[in-house]
Amino acid sequence: MTIQATLFSFVNRWECDENDHLNVQFYFSRFEEADRQFRLLSGLNETLVGARRVRHVRYHSELRTGDLVTVQSSIAFDGPHMLTVVHEMHNSATGTLAATALDGYEPSANSAKTLRQRFKTYQTSMIAEAAPKGIPAGPANQKVTLAGLEAKGAQVVFRGTVLPRDIGVDGKADDRFALSCCTDGVAHVWQRTPMTHGYLTENGFGRVAVEMKLSWATPLKTGDMMLVISGFTSVGARTFSMRHHLFESRTSRLVATLDVVALTMDLATRKAVDLPPEAHQAINKMLID
Repeated sequence: MTIQATLFSFVNRWECDENDHLNVQFYFSRFEEADRQFRLLSGLNETLVGARRVRHVRYHSELRTGDLVTVQSSIAFDGPHMLTVVHEMHNSATGTLAATALDGYEPSANSAKTLRQRFKTYQTSMIAEAAPKGIPAGPANQKVTLAGLEAKGAQVVFRGTVLPRDIGVDGKADDRFALSCCTDGVAHVWQRTPMTHGYLTENGFGRVAVEMKLSWATPLKTGDMMLVISGFTSVGARTFSMRHHLFESRTSRLVATLDVVALTMDLATRKAVDLPPEAHQAINKMLID
């Protein structure tokens, strides 16, 4: 059993956001590159296991400008999917686990034994830190409609066009593009709560994601126009959850869904803070689930 070194990288200043840490879209782009390298090393491909159903990311510690980044990848047959690829991202200067990603596949049940044998060299046990915590492991509901979401109170927070620079090696818009659309739109989701831009600025707080799950439904290609419509799905003492839906604008075709668990961070202490009671009440009244 061996775990594969699949990425060696570095946090550039231009990849960091208003919280002065690596923006989530660049975590996803690094996991995407690590996955490409792992596929090459292991021989994993869609012919054997089908298309990836989800990429489930948990953020464990911040990566900031100048940090060294490595990713190690392996296959866990004891993960939440029939075949789970686990990517572990570390700050390689400190050894700290920065983030984990689970790529979920559901090959045919009768191929399990064959796959275990084929990939035994790349198999490791699932690590507890990567296990889903605030978001279910399976793909999001792909039967939602734009009209149905609007009727539940979800709102459009982003509109854009797929440009050539947004296309991956497979000719389709990549994970980083989907994340960038959602991160551009997410401030408008927060603005619907008492935790507005003004509130966050006044208190020295930042918007932070701690867990995400990306489920692709259909592809986007160069020139496609798209939108993001978002709503809240749960709220707790310190965290709340939202769901972003990407639709192709011309046909209102669902493209992808991004589930997010978010919290407010004190930018001085870099610690999570409780949601104000009025935010808890306001979000609870706007749930779309």
